[in-house]
Amino acid sequence: MRKGLLIVNTGNGKGKTTAALGMAMRAAGHGMKVCFIQFIKGSWKYGEMESVKRFKNIIDFHVMGNGFTWKSDDIEKDKAAARIAWEFACETMLSDHYDMVVLDEFTYLLLYKMISLDPVLKVFANRTANMHVVITGREAPRALLDAADMVTEMGAIKHPLKSGIIAQKGIEF
Repeated sequence: MRKGLLIVNTGNGKGKTTAALGMAMRAAGHGMKVCFIQFIKGSWKYGEMESVKRFKNIIDFHVMGNGFTWKSDDIEKDKAAARIAWEFACETMLSDHYDMVVLDEFTYLLLYKMISLDPVLKVFANRTANMHVVITGREAPRALLDAADMVTEMGAIKHPLKSGIIAQKGIEF
């Protein structure tokens, strides 16, 4: 049986977005059309975004967040941006234009109650039958994990930040 999969990368460890990017590149390598939507990261410059530019017309990349919401100066502005990004994601998932849609850092919209879980699950259930949807972010709710076809939990075992080593270009961003 072949069908579009709902895939969730969650957990407190690093690598959720990187794994989703790897999946997007793998799909693009097979000629699949990919839409990558980032919900939280904002305008911060990082390596993944620079790499994806090389896949123009194969991977459409949209940065739609205002930055790290948990450090927000204006949570209402962040909520409005999240709702706009979610509306865009809904249109994208209900279209027939993409083979894969990645919703990066999406679980935070649910965690911070920016959008409700039940309508989200309905959109996932009603997406195009062969469309793969990849979701990343910490603390994915149980109902999302239950709805998913594949779940990977990234676990933090050891990280250089705990030893006072700052985030490094090419590794952390």
